[in-house]
Amino acid sequence: MAENTEDRNEQPLVSAAVDPEDRAVEAALRPKNLDDFVGQARVRRQLSLVLEASRLRGRSADHVLLSGPPGLGKTTLAMIIAAEMNAPLRISSGPAIQHAGDLAAILSSLTDGEVLFLDEIHRMSRPAEEMLYMAMEDFRVDIIVGKGPGATAIPLELPPFTLVGATTRAGLLPGPLRDRFGFTGHLEFYSTQELELVLRRSAMMMDMRVNSAAFAEIAGRSRGTPRIANRLLRRVRDWALVHAVDVVDARCASAALDMYEVDAKGLDRLDRSVLTALVTKFNGGPVGLSTLAIAVGEEPETVETVAEPYLVREGMLGRTPRGRIATAAAWEHLGLAMPATVAAAMPEDLFSVYQEVSDTASGNYLDNSAG
Repeated sequence: MAENTEDRNEQPLVSAAVDPEDRAVEAALRPKNLDDFVGQARVRRQLSLVLEASRLRGRSADHVLLSGPPGLGKTTLAMIIAAEMNAPLRISSGPAIQHAGDLAAILSSLTDGEVLFLDEIHRMSRPAEEMLYMAMEDFRVDIIVGKGPGATAIPLELPPFTLVGATTRAGLLPGPLRDRFGFTGHLEFYSTQELELVLRRSAMMMDMRVNSAAFAEIAGRSRGTPRIANRLLRRVRDWALVHAVDVVDARCASAALDMYEVDAKGLDRLDRSVLTALVTKFNGGPVGLSTLAIAVGEEPETVETVAEPYLVREGMLGRTPRGRIATAAAWEHLGLAMPATVAAAMPEDLFSVYQEVSDTASGNYLDNSAG
């Protein structure tokens, strides 16, 4: 009955990326309407007003742009928008649309009032992007027939539709595209209390018996992300099943997640390896990304995209023009005392950055110019 953990290690348990199992399970756990959607109160209120006004006017809702880190509910909200408007939903993604003809084929087959969801819209090709401008604004596209001097543009009228775009990198969207969305909602990381509500709903749907302390334990290790919270809950469910536990308490939840190397702060093996290398091999830094990646045996892109965002947000790692540094919080989390010589050896300007990063744990995105 024991689970094969070797396959699990291929995808970090606390990664917000989607794996095939996530897709199947999340489909059952997704809320179907805004009232059941937990968290994101500001976005829910604003979106509810937009949709209600559209229903009263008897028209399709304005185009909606949802931005924010992965795993916070952008796809779920797109499905809810279609359900609230009682409209069919068409799902595609930016990487799948590499030619204007790909987008034209999708747009020409839309029905009146249909909701088109484009995930990772910032990765769409430029020709398709430019075609989308006219489609969003005038519900029309021009199909080019022929080549060279004999080419002819044939206008194709489109039925009114609602485009819902989702992006994890809103800054990569060109201004003309961003300005054509009637409503833009930015999703924030969840608080521990909100994640507990998410977990309670999921546990009820999974027919699990979990006490309040266990919900708090799992939520505290979930990095503020519902997708991760639900994934950890499933691993706790597996642990409880194998160990014949009827009611999951904090001790059981902690034992299960410790086995999967997710600590009390939500750090996994890779996160701790990065911090440990910074502290023990480079005396707290600064050190370049490539050198740090070699030290932990990972690709630089893996360290930068998987480990760094959460470590920076938690104030344990700083990115400076000279490289990565371990903050005082990192030394403390590893149970080590920061030597006085480390702080004393730092240039004054670097030390101020060090202190600033250590004192704040805000910011959803990284400044890629650092280090």
